[in-house]
Amino acid sequence: MMFQPYALFLGLRYSRSRRSSRFVSFISASSIIGIALGVMALILGLSAMNGFERELRQRVLAVIPHAEVELVSGGFSDWQSASALLKKQTGITAVAPLISLNGMLEAGGKMKAAQLRAVLPAEEKQISQAAEYMTGNGLDALQPGENGVILGQQIANKLGVKIGDSVTMQVPDKQAQSAFAAPMQRQFTVVGLLKIGGQLDGLLGYIHLQDAQAMLGWQDQVQGLSIEVNDVLSAHSIAYAAASQLPYRMYLRSWMTSQGYLYQDIQMVRTVMYVVLLMVVAVACFNIVSTLVMAVNEKRGDIAILKTMGASDWQIRQVFMTQGMVNGLVGAGSGALLGCLLAQYLSSIIHGVELVTGYQFLNPEIYFIDFLPSELHLMDVVIVTAAAILMSLLATLYPAWRASQLLPARELGR
Repeated sequence: MMFQPYALFLGLRYSRSRRSSRFVSFISASSIIGIALGVMALILGLSAMNGFERELRQRVLAVIPHAEVELVSGGFSDWQSASALLKKQTGITAVAPLISLNGMLEAGGKMKAAQLRAVLPAEEKQISQAAEYMTGNGLDALQPGENGVILGQQIANKLGVKIGDSVTMQVPDKQAQSAFAAPMQRQFTVVGLLKIGGQLDGLLGYIHLQDAQAMLGWQDQVQGLSIEVNDVLSAHSIAYAAASQLPYRMYLRSWMTSQGYLYQDIQMVRTVMYVVLLMVVAVACFNIVSTLVMAVNEKRGDIAILKTMGASDWQIRQVFMTQGMVNGLVGAGSGALLGCLLAQYLSSIIHGVELVTGYQFLNPEIYFIDFLPSELHLMDVVIVTAAAILMSLLATLYPAWRASQLLPARELGR
């Protein structure tokens, strides 16, 4: 059953007919606008979710380790051998030593909680791209014995310090016998700033590994090892398999433990958005049903004449399916075009709105980035557009079937 040319012609002509009542024209226009807005909103929403996922990978996972292993008690005294063994395991691309210090930073009477990561700059560059978000010489500004520190931009702002200023680090003395013992203190000089553009700017700082060892009274020990893997979504299982080859009792943490909720939230919002906005598109598509039902009532005489001239039921259906599909194609096409255009400039548009209103949509103290990202995927556009067109087609079936069931003798006898 192929579409007949004259059926397509009549369907296109009916869709542009000026004889239709204003109410029918209004319902038809509203269905086109509804489909276009729904498709556009869905493409914009999916592009924003794609952008969030990209920034999670490129910013957060570029700075924090994919996984970490830490001894149950004490520190690694032979961490070089453990690091070499881990590097030989499947899926492991890089390993670096780490000491993590959680404490308070103080400057000028102001205090801010922070986590200082003590690293070897050369080793850290292999597992992290944090240096790309640092001012000055990046990690190379950390020299052993100089007590230099690189602070997150928000930490520096809270403390009111800049490069060259001094801050005091206070960390609990875990070796003290009394629970009320005074914390260990060490003065550091700010040698750089870290600006990722989000929540991590208010949490992270970097110092040299040897400075942390001197502060803790360790010789050549480290707290743990940071691991980079070749598949971030399987980081935990890869790190677990690799760490099980080491002859130590260890704790294992992956980025899924600390930041995994971000990825899960993005996927959940993407799914909910897909369902809700597709329902909006479906409602707009089913306005086509109302349009075609009224169009069939207006064209009852024309249908009867076509049937007396030999038009089959299928050909009558084609006429009204074509008329309804015009609405779906125009709505889905225009919505996809607008969605693609706006998605390309979504970040700039939102930034402009923020400048005009003075309101920041993403607070960097709450979210892991401080801007609305966008990344357009062609497959998303194809799927959303195809779904809208398919729903438009389904919406035409019932009115077209009703039109094909009209009896010519009854209609012409009126």
